[in-house]
Amino acid sequence: MSTKVAQAISALRQTLPHAHLVTPEAAEEYQSLNNSYLSGFESDLSPSCIFLPRSKEEVAAFVRTIQPFVGDVQFAIRAAGRQPLPGCANVQDGLTVDLRSLKGIDIQDGHVQIAAGELWGSVYEHLEPHGLGVTGGKSTTCGIGGLATQGGLSFYSTREGFICDNVVNFEVVVASGEILNANGQENSDLWVALRGGGNNLGIVTRFDLRTFKQGPMYAGMVWYYKPSFPDQMAALVKELTSPDASVETHLMLSIAYAQVFNNGNGVVCLNQLYYTQPVQDPPALAPFTHVQPQRAEMNTMKIQTLVQAATEQSSAGQSMIRCLYMNVSVKADIETLTTGGDIWCEELESVKDAAGLMCSYTLQPYPVSLLKKTSANGGNVLGLDPSNGPVVIVLLLTYWAEKRDDERVIGFMQTALKRIEQNADAKGQLVPYIYWNYAFSHQDALRSYGEENVHKLQEASKKYDPNGMFQTACPGGFKLFK
Repeated sequence: MSTKVAQAISALRQTLPHAHLVTPEAAEEYQSLNNSYLSGFESDLSPSCIFLPRSKEEVAAFVRTIQPFVGDVQFAIRAAGRQPLPGCANVQDGLTVDLRSLKGIDIQDGHVQIAAGELWGSVYEHLEPHGLGVTGGKSTTCGIGGLATQGGLSFYSTREGFICDNVVNFEVVVASGEILNANGQENSDLWVALRGGGNNLGIVTRFDLRTFKQGPMYAGMVWYYKPSFPDQMAALVKELTSPDASVETHLMLSIAYAQVFNNGNGVVCLNQLYYTQPVQDPPALAPFTHVQPQRAEMNTMKIQTLVQAATEQSSAGQSMIRCLYMNVSVKADIETLTTGGDIWCEELESVKDAAGLMCSYTLQPYPVSLLKKTSANGGNVLGLDPSNGPVVIVLLLTYWAEKRDDERVIGFMQTALKRIEQNADAKGQLVPYIYWNYAFSHQDALRSYGEENVHKLQEASKKYDPNGMFQTACPGGFKLFK
């Protein structure tokens, strides 16, 4: 541990004598905390200290205490730790601020106040008895912060917009140590900048999100075979480009590979489908639920509550193993989406023997109805214009077991991504947007927002963080000045 880091920890102990600070000497607790990230790439990093604030005042005290050490000491901000971007929520030899002890969910008139340490599952359990919904994460184990400051898709996004666009107020500790509220009336430039700006502008301690009346939904998974995938792409594009497309659907279509399926020989396809009303087998989902042939014994489509649907999504993932995401955005074009899947399958052959491999080529659409909600809800900095038509996020998601396979698995993902990008670009179908939550280190999500939005973010940074604390001392994620 460097002298400056030791001094910073000592200063924290003096400022907050009862603070929850965990150093490597407390081996069991330290390892439990540091090994609880989704991705092993985050747990590979070893901070000198993990600080678990219990209140917004303790977060503010941390920011004020660390100010004299900026330039010598680095810190990271962690909510649930589910984003696999290396270093986005942990830091080597620095201080990790773990927000999990910031708890509290308070249902107000028309919105819900959510402390930064909560998980979406707890939020849904609070809202469900009141017949309410919120645009939150699709897994009960997801945290609030990453999704709500980087865009974020929910089951309801086609109807309600991005998760970030439904935040009516951020309670945020800025670089001065002040606790501000950022909303449409107060610090509105910061409010808009936080809708996509990630960890560049402060530490958000509470999120206030708009609620709406919501009951159960028709939701689940349909498994089928690769020869049907092109027809599913045609159905997807037809739905996205239809003038009377349903706003009640949320669709995710994937080609997937796992060694546990078919003795590791072939790929399978998966539709994760949601219709946000309690309607059995709605016509809007029929092209995707009735695909044939399918694995009927694995079909889980049924009427579900929000908690049940998000729990099913949670069980579909893993944790604490090697895990990475990469993504690219394209227009809703059948050939581009189909060829992208073929490219991914070709490149997959080189890593099929990697221990514990489970991966997918997953399509997550941004319908025009979703994109139109941005301006209606006050704006964000993502740079997506609904007049350009629907967008499809192509997510490459990979889990594997052994660190020794890191280089070749990352190589597979980067090669596949580059080929998919080149194919889309050659056809005029590439969209210059990278979703931060699914980005890898070599992708600059912030610059993909466009020059005007980057400038807007930079101006907010100069105003609320004039000395650049969150640019230099908080290196994780993507930075505004470089």
